[in-house]
Amino acid sequence: MKKIKFFLSLILVATFATSCIDDDNDELTGEATEGGLLTLDKTAIGYVVGNGATYTTSGSVYQGNIQTTKIDIYKSFTSPSTGETSNEILYDTVNISNTQIGSEGTFSTSFDYEDLINGLTLASGSLPVSDSSLSIGDYWTLRFVSTLSTGEVVSNATTTKVSVGTRFAGTYRPLDGMYYRIGVLTYTLADWQSFCPETVIESVDASTYRVVEYFGPFNGNTWYFQIDENDNIIYPEETPEGDAQTGNGEPFISCLTHPQELSNVPCGSASNFVERDDVNGADKLYMTFGYLTGNAAGNSREFYQVLEKIVN
Repeated sequence: MKKIKFFLSLILVATFATSCIDDDNDELTGEATEGGLLTLDKTAIGYVVGNGATYTTSGSVYQGNIQTTKIDIYKSFTSPSTGETSNEILYDTVNISNTQIGSEGTFSTSFDYEDLINGLTLASGSLPVSDSSLSIGDYWTLRFVSTLSTGEVVSNATTTKVSVGTRFAGTYRPLDGMYYRIGVLTYTLADWQSFCPETVIESVDASTYRVVEYFGPFNGNTWYFQIDENDNIIYPEETPEGDAQTGNGEPFISCLTHPQELSNVPCGSASNFVERDDVNGADKLYMTFGYLTGNAAGNSREFYQVLEKIVN
């Protein structure tokens, strides 16, 4: 009986030791293969319509007894609004120069709009010459295929999604963070930086944004906010699908709907606004929000965070 209890304890320790970052970059499709396991620096890139920027996707691969000699990067395009997906073609091949056992080989490739659309077609025809004709939510998928020193070719399960969005879509880093649990300061910036150093924000429409994965420092959440014409941040009561907005599965609260439940974090003019960086593009989002456990007064969880856009 003691051995059984000890074994169960080990399982529980392994379960709770996982962090909020779900990193599956070491998975390959199909049968398990030694070598070719890539770590991508970013699995999501926000493509901003009209800015004419050049974007970069990059990553690394650990060189074991079987080395990775090159990476083929394939591209395709999907338009959820029309239900169409393009053909998939090879975009770039990157040779890995560092193949020494025990070392790390790196790779990267850059692209602009012309690069992304070149050679791709939909059933309805070619992709538009101007990105202004794209719909928010359209995206390209970059798929990575490793060639090994044995000659074997393996496709990595993790891809990079290049999503069409508006200015404030992208990947953000935390500059400040506070979490109060029933009035007690429980997490600070160090926890944001440790648990969730990057937060992906996607465009839903011209003013609505989707936060992918993280609610403050907690994973397993998808939630929404809006930015109005005066750069104020607003939290809709419902998702675009018409469901009630929640945080960690509980009723969402904001400075507008429940100011009395957010007394430990900034409200009013001190939060829920955008600070634009028109020089470098490193826009900042100041956000206060929370949830009410059991929908009971006085049982609030309060969040304040400042996120800065990471500029490629």
